[in-house]
Parts: sequence; C-alpha cells; structure tokens
Amino acid sequence: MLRGLYDKVVELSKGKHALPVLATVSFAESSFFPVPPDVILVPMALANPEKARLYALVCTVASVLGGILGYAIGALLYDTLGQWLISLYGYGQGVEAFREAYAKWGAWVILIKGLTPIPFKIVTIASGFAGYDFFMFVVLSFITRGARFFLEAELLRIYGEPIRDFIEKRLTLVTTGFLAAIVGGFLIAKYAF
Repeated sequence: MLRGLYDKVVELSKGKHALPVLATVSFAESSFFPVPPDVILVPMALANPEKARLYALVCTVASVLGGILGYAIGALLYDTLGQWLISLYGYGQGVEAFREAYAKWGAWVILIKGLTPIPFKIVTIASGFAGYDFFMFVVLSFITRGARFFLEAELLRIYGEPIRDFIEKRLTLVTTGFLAAIVGGFLIAKYAF
C-alpha cells in the first residue's frame, strides 16, 4: 500500500498536475488540512531534483497564502470556524496560552514553529486570533516557511540519490518516522502551551 502511494506521488511529479496539487496541499495545510506538503514535496523533489527549488517556491508561496486564510479565520471567524478547527486538532485550551505568548514572543513563535513539524495552521489561526501585526505575520511566514521548504528541497537536490535509495529500501520505516514526527508535532503544540 505504501509503495503504491509513493509510486503515485512520484508519477504525479512527472505530470501537468504536479504543481497545482503541491500548491493546493501547501495552501490547505496552513489553514485547515492535517497533512503537511512534505509528503508530496519529498517524492517530487527526489523524482525531479532539477525542479526542487521550484517545488520549494510553490510550497512557500502557497503555504503563506494559506496562512493568510488561517490568519483571517483566527481574526474574523474564531468564535465559529477558528475555534472548531483548533478544537478539532485538540488545542482548544492551548490557544489562550498561545495568545499570551504572542504578547511576549510573537516573532519567535512564528519563526520557530513554522520550521517544525508543529502544524502551521495552529500558528496562523492563533496569529489572527491574537491580533498579531498582519504585515509582520506575512513577512515572518515567508521567512520561516521558505527556510523550511528550501532547506528540504536543497538537501534533496544535493543528496537526493542516497536519500531516495534509503527511502525506497525502508519505505515503511521512513513513513512511520514521518508519521511519528507529525504526531509528535501535534503533541508538542498541544502540551507546549
């Protein structure tokens, strides 16, 4: 099953729908979707290392645009949609602590959490809810998401062959590790506040 899914993503990277799918997942992950774009970015960059930087750029721009939607949800719709989304991921009680952290650490919260497996949607919705300066939110989002995706893409571009061999030989182990990082990110976000 994992092999088939991996092969489909690699095949997708060769088609005309690769960039729109990558952009859609990146956009959605920053505002409401639980799956990070890395699950598509990594196989695509491994299949086409010469396009890794393009993929990173698409991830970055789409992620920031999705983050703007997340910010709007937090700023304008927190009492309805925002609170429901935050609660859906199990962070309902942590948002108030997150809001207080913004008063003291705003920029650092965005920069650090945007690089980690902690779901970026939590940062974007909470940023809007906390009333963090919108312009600074966008600038910091570009910095942190760009750093994450371009670093990932560059490593895959440079060291792609051994990484691809490792992933393909140990797909179950890699997938388990990736899922553990996602779950760990959710748990860190939930209990860090």
